[in-house]
Amino acid sequence: MRVLLVEDDTVLGSAVRDQIAAEGHSVDWVQRLDAASDYIHAAPYELILLDLMLPDGLGIPFLKKLRGSGDVTPVIILTALDQISDRIDGLNAGADDYLVKPFDLQELTARLKAVARRYSGNPNPIVRLGALEVDIAARSIMRDGKQVTLTAREWALFGAFLQHPGNLLSKGQLEETLYAFDAEIESNTIEVHISRMRKKLGSGVIETVRGMGYRLEQP
Repeated sequence: MRVLLVEDDTVLGSAVRDQIAAEGHSVDWVQRLDAASDYIHAAPYELILLDLMLPDGLGIPFLKKLRGSGDVTPVIILTALDQISDRIDGLNAGADDYLVKPFDLQELTARLKAVARRYSGNPNPIVRLGALEVDIAARSIMRDGKQVTLTAREWALFGAFLQHPGNLLSKGQLEETLYAFDAEIESNTIEVHISRMRKKLGSGVIETVRGMGYRLEQP
């Protein structure tokens, strides 16, 4: 997934960014709401992690404005505000989840995956694709009863396909899944990853539509 992190605490922000990146996701990290607005208008995100107390304003009005504009990007609030009324305000404003600081980074990862599954239309963590049995939560793939190991980048790409089964994804969309704004992208990176994934998963799992992109076979 491509994730936007809105957090002004540099220590926490760095830890969260590194945790999500280690899972193979692309992370853009900003420390102000005005910067968050610019990034949201510049790129599509699959998830937003939003602090509620930013230097240039409060997260709740920002979230209400986001939802009022028709933006349905999943949002997980990360905040030190721990009163029940604060949680109610956040959820009523349109948040999908609410995590109180300090929190365990593994719990954040689990909640991120849960929200992503809900928005993909597949809340079941087990997906079957031909000879493949995929446990999304455990990041485990069995092919004809044998374990298949993907790298973090390959998992990120595979996750993008799982979120859009049967949909055509362009090379640009897949690059956005893997890389933040400041990352350098080699021209053949996606092709190399797709080739390696086919060797591991089976040649027919990911279809190439020449000149347009790639798509996952139907479950």
